[in-house]
Amino acid sequence: MTTTTLALTPGPLARPRRPLSVTLALVFLGLVVLAALAAPLLAPYAPDAIDLSASLAGTSGQHLLGTDASGQDLLSRVLYGARTSLLAPLLLLALAALLGVALGVLAAWRGGWTDTLVSRATDVMYAFPGLLFTVLIIAVFGAGMTTSVLALGLAYTPTIARYTRSLALAETRKPYVDAYRVLGMGGARICVAHLVPNLGRAVLGYLVVLFGEALMSLATLSYLGFGTQPPSSDWGLMVQEGQAAVVQGALLPALVPGTAVAAVVVAFNVAGVWAADRLGRN
Repeated sequence: MTTTTLALTPGPLARPRRPLSVTLALVFLGLVVLAALAAPLLAPYAPDAIDLSASLAGTSGQHLLGTDASGQDLLSRVLYGARTSLLAPLLLLALAALLGVALGVLAAWRGGWTDTLVSRATDVMYAFPGLLFTVLIIAVFGAGMTTSVLALGLAYTPTIARYTRSLALAETRKPYVDAYRVLGMGGARICVAHLVPNLGRAVLGYLVVLFGEALMSLATLSYLGFGTQPPSSDWGLMVQEGQAAVVQGALLPALVPGTAVAAVVVAFNVAGVWAADRLGRN
């Protein structure tokens, strides 16, 4: 008797298994978002509640992560600070995407002198380091989270515009674009109704990758004193405020928010690369 062995191979629609590191990153980010939303319920104290008698207290039943120099509970501040630290990069990238996608699609669609003008403008922007450009804007308009978000949004615009332009150049050569032109559809309608939506998945994946970098940039500005101002619980500002306590041997005021920034950035990078790969596939 002859036995035939059939090899079971995944079909064309089989999805690759999600790596464990990506799963852990997504679960962690989900918990961070939930903690930020539920901060009023989870925080044991108000983020601005001062108790000088508990200044620089270590971990205990009353203060699970210790306190800062003003006696403010670090766990409460980190939970509330997650709101600003997560929302601000989202607004920043939304602004950069709005401007960058518009410029990139315009350059690819019109070509000629329009493409040259947009390309030269992005080259000039690239000549200035993003953080330096942001600091220059803040020096003119004043420090604050709103100014930081707007300035970094402009700083990220050339990166997104260049990426979108490269995608749009390939997309405009596809047959459906000529078909819509033959039907008499205008260029603006083709771009808004068809071209941009077809680029949406790839651009969204790229924005996910940039989220961690945007969060770190905003935290850096707050640490330098250009971003969120006291008494905010922004993570970058908390690191700056806790730096002085390190000299006194108290590491938690700087370590706790610094660890929060590092963990979220790493998680977004891990999940972002995976998401960009998935969303970028046709």
